[in-house]
Amino acid sequence: MNKKDQGWLNLYKPKNISSFLALKKIKNKFNIPKIGHAGTLDPLAEGVLPIALGKTTKLIPFVNFNLKNYIFTIKWGEQTSTDDIEGNIINKSSKVPNDIEIKQSFKNFLGFIEQVPPNASAVKFNGERAYKLLRSKKKFDLKSKKVFLKSIKILKKSSESHTTFKIECGKGFYVRSLARDLAQSLGTFGHITYLNRTKVGFFSNKTAILLDELLKIGQTDFEFNCIHSSMSMLDDILAYEIEEKKDFEDLAFGKSIRIDKKKLIKPPLNLDKKNTVFLSKKGNIISFGKLNGDLFKPNKILI
Repeated sequence: MNKKDQGWLNLYKPKNISSFLALKKIKNKFNIPKIGHAGTLDPLAEGVLPIALGKTTKLIPFVNFNLKNYIFTIKWGEQTSTDDIEGNIINKSSKVPNDIEIKQSFKNFLGFIEQVPPNASAVKFNGERAYKLLRSKKKFDLKSKKVFLKSIKILKKSSESHTTFKIECGKGFYVRSLARDLAQSLGTFGHITYLNRTKVGFFSNKTAILLDELLKIGQTDFEFNCIHSSMSMLDDILAYEIEEKKDFEDLAFGKSIRIDKKKLIKPPLNLDKKNTVFLSKKGNIISFGKLNGDLFKPNKILI
């Protein structure tokens, strides 16, 4: 892969492989110098994993605010140490809630809520990852954090003890924590047995490429058919398309340029605020920075 190449890859990560290992396989196969992903998927989870290639990795912080869709299944009556099927059972209950009870509990979880991450997560506690502390059988209590749940609904009741849901949520949301807390609010216990991320921003599972299929194709097919523009994952951004050759050359040297604010794509109502502005050329982000009047001052150059 050419070092100048950049963009996004819409990968469908299978179960039983970490996000890190999936990236490593792709990096080695296609000789990619720099690679990263927006939103980690647990090894037991499958689904959409947006992968940033080359200088597009600098855009990852701006993608994490996109809403994500998940389909997941809860097994009622058992809580595990990891809040999924990988952990040991630590609590049991004979109660299985019905659909009416479950739907009535949804109101307690919609909008901005405080959520405690699972003990088997990458959250740090006193400088150490929580999952490492859990493996070492050390006692610790993670602090809650504010997360956002836009919607939740029941898809089906697959058996007497299992219910499948669909949710749309924001950055940093833990589905395993939702399963744990939802069950406890219903007077029982529960854990995740199936987890599938079906959408991240504009990327969905309908257009994602399976990891095994990706690793079978050649370099040319990868570059021409699998790489999406760096702008394709950024939603509702303040963007400006560079047309003048001199502006492009000045940006390449990190210089500030003047832009016509009338040509801004999706301008906000109040341009006096110091919004981050993204400059693009033919669908790819080439820089982002701040506006001072009509003067664009770059923070990062992606050329």
